[in-house]
Amino acid sequence: MEAVKMWKSDWRYPTTLLCIYGFFSTVKPLEPFLIPYLTGPDKNLTAEQVNNQIFPVWTYSYLSVLVPVFLLTDWLRYKPVVVFQCVMLFTTTALLLWTVSVPAMQAVQFFYGVVTASEVAYFSYIYSVLDLKRYRKATSYSRSVQLLGYTVGYVLGQLLVSFDLMSYNNILVFTLVLTAIALFTSCLLPMPQKSMFFHRGHGMQTTAEEAKSKTSLEDGKGETVERGKVEADAEKELKAENLEEPDGTQSYGQVLLQLWRDFRCCYSSRQLVYWSVWWAMATCGYNQTVNYVQVLWEHVQPAQNFSIYNGGVEAASTLLSAATAYGIGFTEVRWEQWGELALGGFSGLGAASLFIMTFTGNIWVCYSGYVVFKCLYMLLITIAMYQIAADLSMERYALVFGANNFGALALQTIITSVVVDSRGLGLAIIPQFTIYASYFSVIAVVFTLRGLYSIWRAQRSKEITPPDKDETPGSEEHRF
Repeated sequence: MEAVKMWKSDWRYPTTLLCIYGFFSTVKPLEPFLIPYLTGPDKNLTAEQVNNQIFPVWTYSYLSVLVPVFLLTDWLRYKPVVVFQCVMLFTTTALLLWTVSVPAMQAVQFFYGVVTASEVAYFSYIYSVLDLKRYRKATSYSRSVQLLGYTVGYVLGQLLVSFDLMSYNNILVFTLVLTAIALFTSCLLPMPQKSMFFHRGHGMQTTAEEAKSKTSLEDGKGETVERGKVEADAEKELKAENLEEPDGTQSYGQVLLQLWRDFRCCYSSRQLVYWSVWWAMATCGYNQTVNYVQVLWEHVQPAQNFSIYNGGVEAASTLLSAATAYGIGFTEVRWEQWGELALGGFSGLGAASLFIMTFTGNIWVCYSGYVVFKCLYMLLITIAMYQIAADLSMERYALVFGANNFGALALQTIITSVVVDSRGLGLAIIPQFTIYASYFSVIAVVFTLRGLYSIWRAQRSKEITPPDKDETPGSEEHRF
């Protein structure tokens, strides 16, 4: 019994449970074959109904619930929202299995939008129950296990379909079992005692990241302000807040005011704004591409049953994307100088991949273009995340990333309502992807020009800046 208590008090206990939940909730064998399932004899829907009436609901649902879920996650202290996410995932899978009509499939998309918005609880939970020194490992484990779950699901679906081991309906029943395991695991998670905004515990100290972001201002000689003084000031402010709120709980109005102050502080950096604009625009285009790519694959080779390879393609693209993102950690590049040019150049390659996917008649070329496009996006979003998060605290990290994703979703909602929705233009899949490819071309041109201008300005500034008179030979060795 004593050993069990020690295990539960250790940081590995909540991390292990969260990883188990993350794995079983992301194993979705049917996901790569959703279009064949919906348009096949099981549901007997048309491609136009799926593309123009059903799929757009996910975007609208995600946007409508994102902000309320973000606030509820903090107010309820994470765990209830994690459990709720799994309940919604179970409901989504059950509706997909046992209902047939277009309104029922729209309900599936609505509930899945709630599931997607609730992911903020999964990624935030671990920070509320662990010490700062455990953040890096716990984050790595939870994200890696999620990626493993998606990959296992894609490979498993590919095997089940290729060897005709299960029907689509039986695969959904199997998915329900996996989701039930995830739901049971989520109920075992320890309940956090504090959160970042609504439930700030007594003595909650400023993290090292917060101190880092607050000391980013430089004086005339390029030296940072003394950290000790800043940390002391931050501690005084925190004590004052705790005196105002004896139980450590802040009101709804105070939370919104604090969010607005942090938002203004973070986006006061022009460089961060540029990276965030790319994040929102590129994520919007990426989500549209991933959401509708199966419809494109069905259009490229409708007469041949190439859909049996969708699972393998998704698995390969996921693994290669992970490897690409992982490799960024070993590249020594001054992204603050070359980053914007990289955003433009690689976005241009992504646009070229989309154009090839759109106008090719070969399914294998289309598959390859998708893999390249996905890897390029994961490469760039990793660079953007690193650059934005480098000087931000964990609290502001979550706020900025959430705001960027909200911007992406708002833009995606506009594109969906105008281009895809049957109440808008209701375009077919080829015109849709032509627009997506052109959209990335615009991103590429804008950020390439911006990158070239930044490099030219940096070189010009270096040329006209006179050397320091007090500089002595060998002093450069002590600058870095």
